[in-house]
Amino acid sequence: MKVKKQKRHRKILTFYTACFGFRKPFKVLCDGTFVHHLLVNRLTPADTALGNILSATVKLFTTRCVLAELKRLGSSYSEALDAAHKLMVARCEHDKCTSADACIMEVVGEKNSEHFFVASQDTDLRKKLQEVPGVPLIYGLRNALFLEPLSAFQRQYVKTSEEGRLHMTEKEYHTFKDRVTNRLTGEEINNSITEIMENEDSGDQTINVQAVKKSITARNLMEIKDKPQFKRKRAKGPNPLSCKKKKSENQKIGPLKEMKGDDTVKRSRKRKRSHKRKMPTETGS
Repeated sequence: MKVKKQKRHRKILTFYTACFGFRKPFKVLCDGTFVHHLLVNRLTPADTALGNILSATVKLFTTRCVLAELKRLGSSYSEALDAAHKLMVARCEHDKCTSADACIMEVVGEKNSEHFFVASQDTDLRKKLQEVPGVPLIYGLRNALFLEPLSAFQRQYVKTSEEGRLHMTEKEYHTFKDRVTNRLTGEEINNSITEIMENEDSGDQTINVQAVKKSITARNLMEIKDKPQFKRKRAKGPNPLSCKKKKSENQKIGPLKEMKGDDTVKRSRKRKRSHKRKMPTETGS
């Protein structure tokens, strides 16, 4: 059951963070009934108990009207009053103290701009807050705390707001319409310039240049961007190194042989022998 509860709470938190911009640390606005419930069921410290549900650090708030209501309830809620005094006080903009329900509704406002989580045991207050967009609710059941499931109003509000983002507003429509009309007028100017350039002789090049310059300035004033010209990829030629002819084995070995031949020529020089000894034998005979 704990795993299912964590998954359910995680889905609710992702809904509010994605659709209404809730960010950590989360701010929890507590009323007197919730503070009393925490003390009775010994769910202390309150910030750790709420932090375990929301899987994040929390800041606990209350209001002056909640403190005044706990004070009026007498000694039975004295411990809850002392615990509520330790919480941060959210600013409520009314001179006289009102009921806790009305004060919390005023602090939350129409769209909960301060991104408060509201923790309360009052079912009537929670039903009222279900009709306010972007208000996650926390309640206690014995010694466990729960995030209230998403109401149908919350889902429908998010759906309608997303559909509204898809369509253009009146301001966007008028700006788009003005740009289209300006572009059409610019195209008409360009067509007239091309007709003038075709009718004129080749000798009047200066007039053509002025007409082209006027068209360019007109396009720049109307903030019309030229279409980007993309270069087409053409087939490239083969790699010149791959087209090179392979060298034959004779060509590779040729210079080495020549070197060897030179060496052999130099080394195989025969020594000339003198024939002086053969001469006397011939004379003697």
